[in-house]
Amino acid sequence: MSGINRRQMVVGLTGMGLVGSTALGACSSIPGSPSTPTGPAPVLYYLGQAKVYRMDPNVGTPVTLVDRGPADGSRPQGIIHDGIGVHAGTGQIFWTDMGRPAENDGAIFRCENDGSELTTIVAPGDAFTPKQMKIDEAGGKIYWSDREGMAVKRCNLDGTGIETLVVTGNPVVDKGDEARWCVGLALDPQRGHVYWTQKGGDNASQGVIRRVGMNMPRGSTATNRRDMITLFSRLPEPIDLDLDLETQTIYWTDRGDNTISRAPMDPPAKFDPAVRIDRTVLVRGLNEAIGVALDIPRGRMAFTSLGGEIGVVAMDGSARRMLASDHGMLTGICWA
Repeated sequence: MSGINRRQMVVGLTGMGLVGSTALGACSSIPGSPSTPTGPAPVLYYLGQAKVYRMDPNVGTPVTLVDRGPADGSRPQGIIHDGIGVHAGTGQIFWTDMGRPAENDGAIFRCENDGSELTTIVAPGDAFTPKQMKIDEAGGKIYWSDREGMAVKRCNLDGTGIETLVVTGNPVVDKGDEARWCVGLALDPQRGHVYWTQKGGDNASQGVIRRVGMNMPRGSTATNRRDMITLFSRLPEPIDLDLDLETQTIYWTDRGDNTISRAPMDPPAKFDPAVRIDRTVLVRGLNEAIGVALDIPRGRMAFTSLGGEIGVVAMDGSARRMLASDHGMLTGICWA
């Protein structure tokens, strides 16, 4: 890939204030229907191009925890934050940085919950362009999709032991083939599955959502996963994912038609991924839809867009409430 076009990153589009999880609770048997919440309500953690934010959605005021941008406020170069997760046990925040998309210089960082102790756990070059990430706390692993790296990977929480679970292409031979770009990612540790998206070209109806086991089957390799299932194909441009494990429902954003949708995680018998009719579009009209995160006990989800939107909506798509609409480029989001 020779450069970054508007939809590959949209760097600096809206004023460069920044143009722009895995905590899954129980819920009822109806998708999006809240259970009785216990404990304090979670807050939002989300990313700008070079910043890590926290926001209480009941207050709506962002707090900047980390700012890796230039001290003079100019546009950051070689920094594109994308995926975020918060470890429920330690409160530590993990996030990915795509680096320069044309170069193999992506990284993964960690800090304490107050933004202190910034630590590089996956060094630049050990990830190409890491995108959405999730934390498997029980397994002690971080999983991420690698876009130009054309792979799904994982490592230990300290960044050691990097493993490649899926390879969708060769970064050199297939350079620029967006149909091979892995973007979104979600985990189902209960059943041992990893889900991811391959976005395809800009609104090109090449997008897919796929699933494999968290453990490599005997006789398989990362380039030949015998357990791979394509759940959806010919989607406009799917981006980030989240899962409701109680109802076995998958939620995703799509930057092609600027929507949030959901569908059963398990497809119907004898299904054709190109013509599944069980996708329900919940939210429309977003401005370059990117992040989605579920707060299942409270029956709500949060979303972000490259156009600077952050909002909260009921899991059935109703009661949309915008927290900001011109917050700079926003990407990953989670509740914690």
